[in-house]
Amino acid sequence: MSRLITHWIDGKAWSGTAERTGEVFDPATGRVAGHVDFAGPAEVEAAVAAARAAFPGWRDASLARRSSVLFGFRELLNARRAELVEIVTAEHGKVLDDAAGEVQRALEAVEFACGVPTLLKGGYSENVSGNVDVYSIRQPLGVVGVISPFNFPAMVPLWFVPNAVACGNAVVLKPSEKDPSAAVFIAELFAEAGLPAGVLNVLHGDKAAVDGLLEHPDVRSISFVGSTPIARYVYETGTRNGKRVQALGGAKNHMVVLPDADLDLAADAAVSAGFGSAGERCMAVSVVVAVDPVGDDLVARITDRIGGLKVGDGRRPGCEMGPLVTAAHRDRVVSYVENPEGATLAVDGRDHEVDGDAGGFWLGPTLFDHVRPDTALYRDEIFGPVLCVVRAQSYSEALDLVNANPYGNGTAIFTKDGGAARRFQNEVEVGMVGVNVPIPVPVGYYSFGGWKDSLFGDTHAYGPDGIHFFTRTKVVTSRWPDPSHGGVNLGFPRNT
Repeated sequence: MSRLITHWIDGKAWSGTAERTGEVFDPATGRVAGHVDFAGPAEVEAAVAAARAAFPGWRDASLARRSSVLFGFRELLNARRAELVEIVTAEHGKVLDDAAGEVQRALEAVEFACGVPTLLKGGYSENVSGNVDVYSIRQPLGVVGVISPFNFPAMVPLWFVPNAVACGNAVVLKPSEKDPSAAVFIAELFAEAGLPAGVLNVLHGDKAAVDGLLEHPDVRSISFVGSTPIARYVYETGTRNGKRVQALGGAKNHMVVLPDADLDLAADAAVSAGFGSAGERCMAVSVVVAVDPVGDDLVARITDRIGGLKVGDGRRPGCEMGPLVTAAHRDRVVSYVENPEGATLAVDGRDHEVDGDAGGFWLGPTLFDHVRPDTALYRDEIFGPVLCVVRAQSYSEALDLVNANPYGNGTAIFTKDGGAARRFQNEVEVGMVGVNVPIPVPVGYYSFGGWKDSLFGDTHAYGPDGIHFFTRTKVVTSRWPDPSHGGVNLGFPRNT
């Protein structure tokens, strides 16, 4: 009998009966591992109502109290990280080591939020006018919504929830219905750490749940990570309903390899960043731009490394890459492999040996060479283990290729030339740049986010931008007059 994953509302598991449910698969076997309740309008209303009721008390909780809860959550998460790693691998499919890295990066975001007393400090100006002081304070928004994707079921919720809670908001989290259990585990740990009931609620479901949050008048903001078409929809719908929105979209991340680069380092980086988590990362390298004359040599080195990768069930020792998350997604990715559009299929992932159940959602590492920029292979965010090599004749041609792309999430340059690297970081139109670093995801005390069609809204995720997003600034002008004040004055106020 499969297990049931249900909502977490007002500090406890929801006890109702859902009108609709969805299947949750074990991607390594292809078998149904559980069912998840889908929210309808009543469940959306219940979750928002619980958050609305909890907000005043949590808003007025001292910074010391909030910080204490965050520290307690951090300690619980650290102590029980192995459980969360297993949950992520079982439902998403990424190998245990990859899931452990996800949880570690999530911990960085939590640790940043633990410093909320310092992060919420305002400014103060004394005696700006006669006996008048001005100061600024940051206050929470209220009920905030978080909609997270399937590819990082632990890390992405923890990019947003700790900052939102630390700032005094109440949260309704809508995780992906493909791998929903990590979000419930996180909510349970927050409750154990002392977070009051209703401050964090988890609502499962599909578009009906998303639209319910986007349209609910009591939800003040939406944080979203997912594909660009959905990010655009979330941004437009949310802002049309008067909400503050940060919607992080898709990517087509380029890795430029200059002729002077260490090609072994570059090949290792391309394979690691292209095929880690089966390519289901918004920061995965999906295009290697080989600047003449290194293309043939680089492709040979990448091909050699792909042959040694062990693909299989992420719970089995030695497996380096797991399955894709669903059969439908696997089939979509395979459709690109079946239509090379003139590119050279250097490595066919359909032939890669798999250490796992034959019913799993498998596709091995796939490499295309001589990919043209006018093809779907190059244009589309494939979101799978498909790496494309594009040839360029010069640095300028490579730069123009990156800048012409509608996405602007992450990019990297591999070179031994400091001047070329410095020029690239200045000229490239991308939000996150790596220099000899293939996946330049910022540490927890910076902020994550791209440019162009990779971000809708003005604010990046976590770090300082996260604190800014989850608070509103209020400026207070005060006067405490002494007994000698001058009485009524109908003139326009002047600073003197």
